[in-house]
Amino acid sequence: MSWLGVLLVALIAYSTKLAGIIIPNSILERPYVSKLAVLLPVALLSALTAIQVFGSGQSLVIDARFAGLSAGVVAYFLKAPFILIVLVAALTAALLRFFFGVN
Repeated sequence: MSWLGVLLVALIAYSTKLAGIIIPNSILERPYVSKLAVLLPVALLSALTAIQVFGSGQSLVIDARFAGLSAGVVAYFLKAPFILIVLVAALTAALLRFFFGVN
């Protein structure tokens, strides 16, 4: 990465933090903005998860990562603690890769 790119990203990050300080509370307390602030992180995390699970380069794939995510979802619906959900998902993907060679 070039230094220009690094400086540009640093400037954007600093500007975002500065905007959070400068924007008045009257704007931040509006119902629409409050609702957006609650829902936006969930949407971004969901999108990141989908990209990491189904993406491989420039193509879409279904492999051990999908099976791990599915096992984690099942553990979540069974009300398992968070650490157990992560372990179930990781073990499912690892065992599929080890025993069946699923990529």
